[in-house]
Amino acid sequence: MEWHPDEPGLQQVLQLLKDSQSPNTVTQRAVQQKLEQLNQFPDFNNYLIFVLTRLKTEDEPTRSLSGLILKNNVKAHYQNFPPTVADFIKQECLNNIGDTSPLIRATIGILITTIASKGELQTWPELLPQLCNLLNSEDYNTCEGSFGALQKICEDSTELLDSDALNRPLNIMIPKFLQFFKHCSPKIRSHAVACVNQFIIGRAQALMDNIDTFIESLFALAADEDCEVRKNVCRALVMLLEVRIDRLIPHMHSIIQYMLQRTQDPDENVALEACEFWLTLAEQPICKEMLSGHLMQLIPILVNGMKYSEIDIILLKGDVEEDEAVPDSDQDIKPRFHRSRTVTLQHEGGGGEQVDDDDDDDDDDNTLSDWNLRKCSAAALDVLANVFRDELLPHLLPLLKGLLFHPDWVVKESGILVLGAIAEGCMQGMVPYLPELIPHLIQCLCDKKALVRSIACWTLSRYAHWVVSQPPDSYLKPLMTELLKRILDGNKRVQEAACSAFATLEEEACTELVPYLSFILDTLVFAFGKYQHKNLLILYDAIGTLADSVGHHLNQPEYIQKLMPPLIAKWNELKDEDKDLFPLLECLSSVATALQSGFLPYCEPVYQRCVTLVQKTLAQAMMYNQHPDQYEAPDKDFMIVALDLLSGLAEGLGGSVEQLVARSNIMTLLFQCMQDTMPEVRQSSFALLGDLTKACFLHVKPCIAEFMPILGLNLNPEFISVCNNATWAIGEISMQMGAEMQPYVGMVLPHLVEIINRPNTPKTLLENTAITIGRLGFVCPQEVAPQLQHFIRPWCTSLRNIRDNEEKDSAFRGICVMIGVNPAGVVQDFIFFCDAVASWVNPKEDLREMFYKILHGFKDQVGEENWQQFSEQFPPLLKERLSACYGV
Repeated sequence: MEWHPDEPGLQQVLQLLKDSQSPNTVTQRAVQQKLEQLNQFPDFNNYLIFVLTRLKTEDEPTRSLSGLILKNNVKAHYQNFPPTVADFIKQECLNNIGDTSPLIRATIGILITTIASKGELQTWPELLPQLCNLLNSEDYNTCEGSFGALQKICEDSTELLDSDALNRPLNIMIPKFLQFFKHCSPKIRSHAVACVNQFIIGRAQALMDNIDTFIESLFALAADEDCEVRKNVCRALVMLLEVRIDRLIPHMHSIIQYMLQRTQDPDENVALEACEFWLTLAEQPICKEMLSGHLMQLIPILVNGMKYSEIDIILLKGDVEEDEAVPDSDQDIKPRFHRSRTVTLQHEGGGGEQVDDDDDDDDDDNTLSDWNLRKCSAAALDVLANVFRDELLPHLLPLLKGLLFHPDWVVKESGILVLGAIAEGCMQGMVPYLPELIPHLIQCLCDKKALVRSIACWTLSRYAHWVVSQPPDSYLKPLMTELLKRILDGNKRVQEAACSAFATLEEEACTELVPYLSFILDTLVFAFGKYQHKNLLILYDAIGTLADSVGHHLNQPEYIQKLMPPLIAKWNELKDEDKDLFPLLECLSSVATALQSGFLPYCEPVYQRCVTLVQKTLAQAMMYNQHPDQYEAPDKDFMIVALDLLSGLAEGLGGSVEQLVARSNIMTLLFQCMQDTMPEVRQSSFALLGDLTKACFLHVKPCIAEFMPILGLNLNPEFISVCNNATWAIGEISMQMGAEMQPYVGMVLPHLVEIINRPNTPKTLLENTAITIGRLGFVCPQEVAPQLQHFIRPWCTSLRNIRDNEEKDSAFRGICVMIGVNPAGVVQDFIFFCDAVASWVNPKEDLREMFYKILHGFKDQVGEENWQQFSEQFPPLLKERLSACYGV
């Protein structure tokens, strides 16, 4: 029995489809209610497919909409469709895939892939064979419609198609698709390439078996007149570069020639796909030998691609010079992610270990966050500069001069971007030109075009390291003066670029900025009153970075008087639910750590609010876990940022935080946070636990019996940062507990020994693990020393590069005490111990004494002759240091 609609029912559905195209919100709400009612009738979906496939009298948008509503129903409750309804829909789809309208064909294709992805590929066995069969149809529409549907299925079910579950249909499909590369219609050639492309990255076996045919067929399409086909050919070659470079190498010369042409394709989408080729090639080990001979052609093409296109300039409002009074709309503001605290150690010759920063955007126009040819060209030039280093410059320098001084601002702007893109890779070779270039760039900060001013900010920040290495009056002072003016620019994009550039300059210059603090703070505080929403968030970052960079130098009454009132005013203005609290809390955390006692007058309300934020988030999480249908999941970032600011307070205020802790339930809250399911919450909890242990152990001590098992459970290197902070906290607790740590050694030591011996453990985690093992051994030598031979070698190698400091001091005391208890444990690896001792610049007198005793004890025990033989293995520098410092 063929199903037929009932006329009044059909009219009702059509009326609903018409209403749902109305812009009126009241009508829209009524439509939603009506839809929910109609969904109670099983054959409502039959009406929807009927309108889509059979009702040719209706207009196309209405028919397509009917199909899209049906698609949403399939997504939501396909498992409840009666079999007769499901079969009717599937039959109608296959019978009408060749509809004369491209819109209707596409809608049917979407519907088919939605049904297929509901687990129906297995239970609709005739689908793929029928679609593949329809490709042979003489009728263009049928062939195109079936290909469109197949392309969507290939995108949505890539893995399933290449599995045994379906009896490997690709063995038939891929050779079939390859035949269509030669089809007379460009749309169909394009579908065919796009279908095969889905299977490159996953290395589908059926494609690997036909790889040479595929590559030949791509070459045959190289000069296709259709831009969609050319784009798909470029995309295929870029993916093959990652997956089967071995098959491309024999043809690489001609592929490179082809990609040079395509990167200049008149169609920007093709040019962008082709430009990705250089980015991908740069990551391959063979890049250098393959590209060396082509740089002369490639560099000018990439540089040319770095100009703003006319459409970019319109979208970026490049002709609007002053917009600082225009409020930001919410969608202008990208979500920010808080980076939780990770405890790191200071290294020789530099600050703490920097966590990899991905903030270094190779461009400054992030509001146009769509990837485009300009960004791709700049990124490619950046990675190639890192591969070829100064070999790139002979091809670039002749171009650069023409660009940087060009009368057309668009060209000049692209030259400044080029200069910034090569900064990292070609720094050595650029140094001779910088005394002339930096002043020119500083001048560009005053250019009349806002887009030139903003890119100059970014490029100068890429050379900040060099600027800071020169006498301050030459470049640092003029750069800082101009950048501070740009922070107060009338254009929002320039404000943003200047603020970010200034933050980079602060990180590089550190205490070099101290003489100018008053001037810097005046500017940053003035910006507070001037900035719109989005840039305010970047300003917080610049202030926080300033505090990190100058540290306790900020603790002067006149500076505090300038800085704190506007920060506290913002703090009072923001509600607990406002996400703008994140950057403000991060900023205050840096400020509190820098100001130390200077922050005391402000600490009480800040502390209380952080505790409240943690408490609220925990309560909301509990409600959500008990009744997920009634409550929303909380945004745990509020809790993470609050825990991190509490850490900043504990670190900055030290013992003064004790009364605040005494008057709050923070230890109870911390107990819950340490067991949270979200790793970032645990990470921040352990950082705070360590900081509270240092600042006011009397409040931590009563909880140790409950806390230690949780710390032991978190010594899991799968979560690097959680494990790192838990390890550090255990070390701090050991130093406070002393011999009372003994009952807990068994809970943590086996994990620590395992971590220090794991291959590929990140340096920061190794260092913290070594420090904590040393500290545990210092307070409980009898328990830890028997394990000495299992960790002494990695222990010594991981601490040799750490600066002399308190943590290193306590850890080395621990090792010395343990060697006293178990000297045999160190014999096999004594040379490593010697090397670690030699890494000290000036140990405290009693520690030096301990080293002296161990070295001489070992020498006396083995005898002069053996010692001579032993010390022959030492590198000359080590020999020299030991003999000079310890007389061995």
